[in-house]
Amino acid sequence: MVNKQQLNQRIKRNISKKYSPEPKDIYITVPNLISVLRILSIPVIAVLVARHQMVEALVVLAISAVSDGIDGIVARMFDQVSKIGQILDPIADRLLIFCSILALGVAGIIPWWMLIIVGLRDLLMALLVLLLAQHDYGPLPVHFVGKAGTAMLMISITALIFCDIWSNPIADLLHLAALAAGIWGIGLYWLAGYIYIRQGFELISKDR
Repeated sequence: MVNKQQLNQRIKRNISKKYSPEPKDIYITVPNLISVLRILSIPVIAVLVARHQMVEALVVLAISAVSDGIDGIVARMFDQVSKIGQILDPIADRLLIFCSILALGVAGIIPWWMLIIVGLRDLLMALLVLLLAQHDYGPLPVHFVGKAGTAMLMISITALIFCDIWSNPIADLLHLAALAAGIWGIGLYWLAGYIYIRQGFELISKDR
């Protein structure tokens, strides 16, 4: 039988392989500061989108996307990989997706049911994290399907913002394609959620 301590060690090894070698219990680092600034930029992007200030929104979104890559590079180059940083990154991604979809709904660009479906998935993931924490487990490693769903949604959100700048048949066609990509992204987002829930309950059942 595998005891709880061995399971915890196995999860930590998996998390380390997925993210980077040996995350540390450090908080004040340049990568973490970049992640916090990225989170703070999310309301700015949402307000700009809701007001149909799409050019400005794309600029801030581009800066946010670049910073997302920079913080990981800096963390690995200067040995500043931290456990809190591993949590901040997925939080930033989920907040960006949810707030952007909310803003697109307010702007009348997408239907509200997309926001509701994404919000329900993120609520389930938050409950799963709390449940795992009760059993002394940290966040599960990011699955490829989750990364694909997040990437698809971000492509859709960016394209929808871009399409709102112009009003012509090509922009309308691209708008429909972006909506289709968003629907596929939501499907992958929920599939990843199912995978995480299954993994989480497998850990809890083994623990018992």
